[in-house]
Amino acid sequence: MYHQESIENDYEYQYYQQDGDSLADTRVVIDLEFERQQQSYKMNDAVKSFITHFYRSIQNGKIFEITHDYEYGWNMLSEQYFKTTTWPSVESIESMIPNESMKSIFLILYKEMYFRHIYASLQGGPTLEHRFESYRNYVQLFNAILSAERPLDLELPIQWLWDIIDEFIYQFQSFCQYRAKQVKKGPNAPSNIVEEVQMLKQNSDVWNVHSVLNVLHSLVSKSNINKQLEVLKHATLSLTITNSNGNIDQTQFTKHQQELLQDLENDLFAQSSLYKMLGYFSLVGLLRLNSLFGDYYLAVNTMQFVELDIHKQSLIARVPSCIITTCYYVGFAYLMMRRYEDAIKVFVDALIYIQRTRTMFQAPARSLLNDMITKQNEQIFYLLAIALNFYPMRIDDSINSYLKEKYSERLIKLQRGDRDELTNMFHYACPKFLSPVPPNFEGVTDQYLMEPYNQQLKVFMDEVNQQLSISDIRSFLKLYTTLSISKLASFINKTPDELKAILLCFKHKMSNIESDQISEEFRSSSEVDFYINNDMVHIADTKVATRFSDFFIRQIQKTNEVN
Repeated sequence: MYHQESIENDYEYQYYQQDGDSLADTRVVIDLEFERQQQSYKMNDAVKSFITHFYRSIQNGKIFEITHDYEYGWNMLSEQYFKTTTWPSVESIESMIPNESMKSIFLILYKEMYFRHIYASLQGGPTLEHRFESYRNYVQLFNAILSAERPLDLELPIQWLWDIIDEFIYQFQSFCQYRAKQVKKGPNAPSNIVEEVQMLKQNSDVWNVHSVLNVLHSLVSKSNINKQLEVLKHATLSLTITNSNGNIDQTQFTKHQQELLQDLENDLFAQSSLYKMLGYFSLVGLLRLNSLFGDYYLAVNTMQFVELDIHKQSLIARVPSCIITTCYYVGFAYLMMRRYEDAIKVFVDALIYIQRTRTMFQAPARSLLNDMITKQNEQIFYLLAIALNFYPMRIDDSINSYLKEKYSERLIKLQRGDRDELTNMFHYACPKFLSPVPPNFEGVTDQYLMEPYNQQLKVFMDEVNQQLSISDIRSFLKLYTTLSISKLASFINKTPDELKAILLCFKHKMSNIESDQISEEFRSSSEVDFYINNDMVHIADTKVATRFSDFFIRQIQKTNEVN
């Protein structure tokens, strides 16, 4: 990842310098269709030079120049000349690109960025035609990548590869929501809406959930990324084990892992950075999609070979937005699966990582990314507050202090068992759930669009209702070492039989599956434990005294990371 400031200062192109008249002409807001027809006539020298240089950089595989054009040049020209209009169409720039082997793939990549700009910047958003065309362009792109007998001779920045997968899923999500809204308007809608519904009905294969999942699974399979991650995950010395010659030291692996290494050495696609990273990002995409569909077990299972430790993960992904997205969806899946301790650990790691990498998103060209990270940071804080309310445990002091300082009022409401507050926090922090089933075009109920969310909210609130009585009991158990069931029942206005059921629920809810990515264990980490004997509750304080050695070791590690 290159810092925007260093690129701007050290690497400049002469074609970015334009006179004032040219700049004024390009900022005239005109009709969109007329604009598209006139793109080839109004394209100035800056845009022409940028496109030509961009193509040559990709053709020659100059990764630094590609990164500069992609992260800085494109955004700067978009801000200057295409703030309210589209970039030149593919047809208008096709004649500028020489008929070479890289031309077709470059035009597809350019078109992907063209539609991404429409989704992000065009007032009113993309039209239905834009959505259809963008999907077909993605089909061309992924067919070119997946149908190749040998890896494509194409090298792209890791950030771009992540953006392709991320945008692909975002546009699918956007299309599902757009389709539901249009169909919901019914047969009495304006004629243009009725026509769009008919087009949606006739093109049911466009942005179909099966085709989207098929692309991601195909990229995972083509890249053999799970085999690669399995080898790295179980390595005994470090992420990449090498001998004195710089080659992988296979003696450090088990027989099964050595077989995997031999398979990977003979797999050209596994050795290609393009396919490897697309496969890795597709795993994150599958995590995201399965979470949007509410299948949390499958979402977590998809990541079984992915290292969720932030420090190790950053060695592979190297894209901050990918790492944060991974933590958000893994943590949310853990929360909905009632694996609170795992969820809290993931959320805390993500928040610490965001704090340390915040300056990377401050550049003006990354304002949209900064807004996204800011919102996701707040969503993670909300989810962390909910998880801690259900499962109190010790967390990083800096995160705990910030949480209590900024969200003190919300935390008080959570401790009081305010259901409305829990609902509002869940509504803000949860992902925008989708239904994998397309709508009934003959008639959609008013609740169709909200039905996936309502189903997940019901699951969440069922858990809330079971948890509310536990918090009161926990506070009483902290005050005693032994306590009769009848006395404890009188404190919370319950009968002894009802209290016994609640205590069993307490035991069950405070026991979680904890995973270290190698093994899983079902155990309790509650700060209060108890057992019942002859109608007496015996309480044991399981809170372990602070180990100052661990504290100093963590501080030394943090200091080394900063330095």
